[in-house]
Amino acid sequence: MTETLTASCHCGAVKLEAEFPQGLASAARCDCSFCRRRGAAAVTAIAASLRVTKGVENLTLYTWGTGTAKHHFCKICGIYTHHQRRLDPSECGVNLGCIQNVNPRDHDPIPWHDGVNHPSDRAK
Repeated sequence: MTETLTASCHCGAVKLEAEFPQGLASAARCDCSFCRRRGAAAVTAIAASLRVTKGVENLTLYTWGTGTAKHHFCKICGIYTHHQRRLDPSECGVNLGCIQNVNPRDHDPIPWHDGVNHPSDRAK
């Protein structure tokens, strides 16, 4: 069931491909302080399979807190393309809206994950 899909930013300066173990069925949004401002739905990809095929030099990185989550953006058009997940760094989230020939609206309703109460933020 694993699909290899391609994605790109708005201006086309960044292109990537990755393996998606659940195809597009894993599309979800998060309500953490960062994701709710970003607003993009993400689809789960295998981090080790993600390959930037064009424009790695056009990516910029945003991290905060523990630095585990790594959010990548095109530094030309500003579009969020993908991120390494904090809960499971072996996974990446890829912006559903960046995947070729996909309209996120076709996947509504897209479920929400509780990022406000993220397991990594709970007292140990």
